[in-house]
Amino acid sequence: MSDTQEIRVPDIGDFEQVPVIEVLVAEGDWLESDQSLVTLESDKATMDVPTPAAGRLVELKVSEGDTVSEGDLIGLLEVETNGESPASQSENTLPDSQTTPDRTPAPDLDTSFQDSSVPPVPFDGMGKDPASLPHASPSVRKLAREMGVDLSNVQGSGRKGRIQPDDLKAFVKERLKGAQGLGSSPFPGLAPPPAADFSKYGETEQAPLSRIQKISGPNLHRNWVSIPHVTQFDEADITDMEAFRKASKQDAEQAGTKMTPLVFLIKAVVAALKRYPQFNASLSADGESLVYKKYFHIGVAVDTPGGLVVPVLRDCDHKGLIDLALELTDVSARAREGKLKGDEMKGGCFTISSLGGIGGTAFTPIINAPELAILGVSRSETKPVWDGETFRPRLRLPLSLSYDHRVIDGSAAARFTRYLAEQLEDLRRLLL
Repeated sequence: MSDTQEIRVPDIGDFEQVPVIEVLVAEGDWLESDQSLVTLESDKATMDVPTPAAGRLVELKVSEGDTVSEGDLIGLLEVETNGESPASQSENTLPDSQTTPDRTPAPDLDTSFQDSSVPPVPFDGMGKDPASLPHASPSVRKLAREMGVDLSNVQGSGRKGRIQPDDLKAFVKERLKGAQGLGSSPFPGLAPPPAADFSKYGETEQAPLSRIQKISGPNLHRNWVSIPHVTQFDEADITDMEAFRKASKQDAEQAGTKMTPLVFLIKAVVAALKRYPQFNASLSADGESLVYKKYFHIGVAVDTPGGLVVPVLRDCDHKGLIDLALELTDVSARAREGKLKGDEMKGGCFTISSLGGIGGTAFTPIINAPELAILGVSRSETKPVWDGETFRPRLRLPLSLSYDHRVIDGSAAARFTRYLAEQLEDLRRLLL
């Protein structure tokens, strides 16, 4: 005997309408328990959806390019209950020598309808011939209604002309560009960037932006134009800190990690946030009050092949240097492999962006809203410092603190960076 189990999208955090970027199996395949079924890609992270049990995939409800949310049906799995697997009974069983599953593309199914030949009919399509309606998923139709877009005017780039979310966004962007030419730009008087044929001047090559760049770009632009940024610069004498870090190298290696300067920065930032709690706050939605946070979750910018991502280390005030080093090593590796979960990049109080391993003397990092400040760190440099009697070589670390001037004034920012530098200059202060 056999039972049919539903395979549904598991908990994927707060994300909705996550695109299916890869289908790893096909209908009729025999699947092992926990075998990856499809790959989803949320903001800056990818995740595989595993099968809940061993069995034969009798029906696949999604295909590449579809979007799904938590609880959506992905497929139907036939599971044997008498101990005898379908693989031993079916004529479609793969030969023993065939170890690679059939990767034939799955049919173009809409996640909410059994018959994919007829697209879902929105409210304003009642009474019309369904075949004449634009081909789009329910989520795209809902988004179009919210944006006031008539889908019949949108050209779909998907299979069979299916309208994808990116098609809808591109349509809106083009309309906005046209509106700017009519004087309705949100920045009156700002001319659009000039169009240019660069190939007239020499050889060119065009490459698409990475998914991370497409996602982070609009957020960075919004933060830059909507937040009045000011950047405070300072330096910390980390000569003693660096000596202690090197002395701790063996202890860190025995724990299976590395003791990087960033670990000390995290602890020093936590101390500064405790001393100046307005930096550990966010503006309320109405902009009328501050929300002070009693926890200390620190975001750390990680350079990946696709662009910068910011995993968040939680409760850093309760973790020692070795614990933070282990966690930092883990999330950095998974970030570069694109294996971070969505909720691992949420809930930060304050962000650190370190370019010390690359170089530079200072920079102006963009605030990661709804946070109120971000710390930029550049490469340390040995400089001659006057001690009252003579010049002595000291290792100096450049600090760049960008802050939201609506909430934080210059004197508070200067005190924050100076206090932060003092923690790094004498690590014993972190014990107070």
